[in-house]
Amino acid sequence: MLRIDRATYDAIVAHAREDHPDEACGVVAGPEGSDRPERFIPMLNAARSPTFYEFDSGDLLRLYRDMDDRDEEPVVIYHSHTATEAYPSRTDISYASEPNAHYVLVSTRHHGDQTGLAGDEVEFRSFRIVDGVVTEEDVEVVESYLFGHSPTTVVYD
Repeated sequence: MLRIDRATYDAIVAHAREDHPDEACGVVAGPEGSDRPERFIPMLNAARSPTFYEFDSGDLLRLYRDMDDRDEEPVVIYHSHTATEAYPSRTDISYASEPNAHYVLVSTRHHGDQTGLAGDEVEFRSFRIVDGVVTEEDVEVVESYLFGHSPTTVVYD
């Protein structure tokens, strides 16, 4: 299961809407071994394409060095699909190289007259991709990591 805070969820969706009709992409880093997405890092889609995304190799190298310096790892790797459902394509599967990451896909395909604007519906789904095998997982959006589901329930992680 992917547990993600509301602010990060909203930031991923906003990035997908802003870059529409091109695919958006980015990473959410977290402390190594924590499985907690904490630091939202939107990236530039070097392909600038509505059907493909590609991290700039220099940006990606800088990102991994920065995460290494902070003892972080990519907890979420996300991108958007602008004309299809939020499900990994064959290309997405072939490029998935982080077995511990949650691969989040956001589809901005249902927009009508308000393409890419706030208020449009999006699909937000998460997958594990290991050795070419795709497994969808539930997504739980929490208001914060300290206070879980309701004011009477405290979830300590």
